Amino acid sequence: MALSTSLNLAARSRAAVWHPCTQMARLDQVPPLPIVRGEGPWLFDDQGRRYFDANSSWWVNLFGHADAGLAEAIARQARTLPHVMLAGCTHEPAVELAERLSTRTGGALGHAFFGSDGASATEIALKMSAHYWRNRGLPDKNEFIALAGGYHGETLGALSVTDVAIFRDAYAPLLRRTHLAPALHEAGALAAIEAKLVALQGRCAAVIVEPLIQGASGMRMHGPEVLRELRALCTTYDAHLIADEIAVGCGRTGSFFAWEQVDPLNWPDFLLLSKGITGGTLPLSLVLTTDRVFEAFLSDEVARGFLHSHSYTGNAIACAAANEVLRRMDTVLPTLAHQAALLREAFAPLLADARIEHGRQTGLVLAFDVQEAVAGARFAERFHLAARAHELLIRPIGRAVYLMPPYLIDAPTATWLAERVRATLDDVCPF
Repeated sequence: MALSTSLNLAARSRAAVWHPCTQMARLDQVPPLPIVRGEGPWLFDDQGRRYFDANSSWWVNLFGHADAGLAEAIARQARTLPHVMLAGCTHEPAVELAERLSTRTGGALGHAFFGSDGASATEIALKMSAHYWRNRGLPDKNEFIALAGGYHGETLGALSVTDVAIFRDAYAPLLRRTHLAPALHEAGALAAIEAKLVALQGRCAAVIVEPLIQGASGMRMHGPEVLRELRALCTTYDAHLIADEIAVGCGRTGSFFAWEQVDPLNWPDFLLLSKGITGGTLPLSLVLTTDRVFEAFLSDEVARGFLHSHSYTGNAIACAAANEVLRRMDTVLPTLAHQAALLREAFAPLLADARIEHGRQTGLVLAFDVQEAVAGARFAERFHLAARAHELLIRPIGRAVYLMPPYLIDAPTATWLAERVRATLDDVCPF
């Protein structure tokens, strides 16, 4: 059926596209923005209006939209080898990417398993951990400890270790039981985790954590010290530690891996990457793991191997984009502390506003909560819509307003962002 040219892009999308993380009944009141192009930190709609991508299009964009270097790396690979299955074959972009990531861990995480997106990386790590213990003759070690407020994806295995009610509750009957412990920023969290590890000895395969920042529960932050203690607990009680850096890796916290700020000599057993690894261009995820884990799967028995797969595992074009990201990181990473300081300075007056509480920042992630007494109904939706009028594309999480911008922050940009966020707040929550 031919599409009517009289319908605009938003209306066509409303009719044909089932949007993610969206109550479709609200699209008439909150129509999707019809974005037609991007340039640097800006997105442009079909009327020529621009919007600063303050949340990096769900935390994936690192260097800005339509980046010439990434586009060329993708085009060059597409002209040569777009894809070949990684079962029984290999190719230079996948090998180079795995080698580069291993080097960044000092060789501690020397084996990369490729997936397609963040949730699939979580699935891979959970399966790999339980299968490791099975191969070691401990099949009962197949239960997991997750943290309150943690988010690790929305496929069934990943959702089983996620504790965000709006994503999880409708599917609870389908999910595997997980042992929930307090989040690491809460008092007594480590003691509670240790108690669960004691109770689950012989049954706990792994503890899963988002290092430094719990993203989807509202950018809740904790320090590296508690992660060092968690690593020690997992070692003591012979459980794997899974570090989910899907959102916080690739420089978001100020270092390429968040774990570099924890203990660069004592890595987790599994480290998950996705989102920013291709600079906001293509879906790709990786699970990095140790020699010890890898060697437990080596056998003449096929069933002892890790047989998980996706058709596009290790896609050559996506790996080429990721290699371009890594090539650029050596130049970008030294600038991130300065960019973070510019954001901190520009937002300091706003974070002192009486309407604001719990101002916080880790690296290039800055967040604050709007006081419940002034936020009002549908705060996140109202803030998002009001921000559009101030040239901002920003999506709060509940009452938590956060910025996770591309790595393009200079002093004028930081000042502009603070002014526009304040103007939006004034519109939504006037004094």
